[in-house]
Amino acid sequence: MRVVICGGGVIGAASAYFLSRRGIDVVVVERTGVACAASGRAGGFLALDWCAASPLDALARRSFALHARLPGEIEGDWGFRRMEAYAGYIMSMRAPRRGGAVAERGWLTDEVVIASKIGTRDTTAIVQPAALTSALMRAAQAFGAEVRLEQVTGVVHDQSGSTVRGVEVVGGTIAADAVIFTLGPWSILAAQWLRLPPVFGQLSPSLVFDTGTAIPAEALFLEQQDQTGEVLTVEVFPRADGTTFVAAFSSTVPIPTDPAHVKPEPGTIERLLAICERVSPHFTESNIVARQACFRPITRDFLPIIGRVPNAEGAYVATGHNVWGILNSLATGEAVAELVADGAAKTIDLLPFDPARLRPSDPRHSAQAARH
Repeated sequence: MRVVICGGGVIGAASAYFLSRRGIDVVVVERTGVACAASGRAGGFLALDWCAASPLDALARRSFALHARLPGEIEGDWGFRRMEAYAGYIMSMRAPRRGGAVAERGWLTDEVVIASKIGTRDTTAIVQPAALTSALMRAAQAFGAEVRLEQVTGVVHDQSGSTVRGVEVVGGTIAADAVIFTLGPWSILAAQWLRLPPVFGQLSPSLVFDTGTAIPAEALFLEQQDQTGEVLTVEVFPRADGTTFVAAFSSTVPIPTDPAHVKPEPGTIERLLAICERVSPHFTESNIVARQACFRPITRDFLPIIGRVPNAEGAYVATGHNVWGILNSLATGEAVAELVADGAAKTIDLLPFDPARLRPSDPRHSAQAARH
């Protein structure tokens, strides 16, 4: 059996890993580079039970367990470490502190109040997303998977037109028994050829600081009210490699055709830095190692689409994971591998994520957006 995976992000890499270790012939086709988009610029925060009482709960719990197990299965260092998580707020104009606060931390300014503990080392953890994605792809290659830096321009159907038999790339075709689309918000390109639901992109800027050993393994979720009255959640994720990731807001803007062209909107990095300076003395402009942005893939009902593409035998899709893409990547890849190889997913019930639950995109709109 030969499977082509379109997209070299963490979902594509996880799918390649779980398929190739079964002995299946896998070809990953990626236009720009492995982990070139959100999989290289996301926060990497993991939570066991933060999706409880939602359709994502089983997927998140299975994936959290796989993240904990993976360091013993493949080579590489992607900074997996368990951590604690806290909620709090940034005081507005040094306003009086609200009740219920717990002790402050020495690495924070006196404008930050920690109000409650919301995660323990048993329930929350962190990874470095780009390193994780690369490690998964290298593990897949060790099992025989191939990575091709090419642009997919279409799909190949059989004579009936109802079964997908491969993909078109610039200058040729790649035959396959199954094709998996793991393109994130760039699924809009594949919607020109297949009946896929729309996947939107939410642009999220972030800063990464070199903080060394100054910040302990404590993720923070801090509320702040800005001058317009909008309440932001500032996310602070210290990583095992001595860097700290900070993000606070997002926006909806047009998606460039090439992921390499994604960049923060004008003024957003400066606005984020001003927030960071209120959080910690370690968040200074001189300590910045990355000014970046990524598009998070989102569907109309905010649940991922994972499963068979309607009316296209041999075609599968896995995207739309929103803020939980890194967390849920492993269980998604495992379930997709089961679906493709065995005909059904066994570890996770994929019914809540069936692409058929959502109305497909209009191919005319997809083609127009793709040209931009």
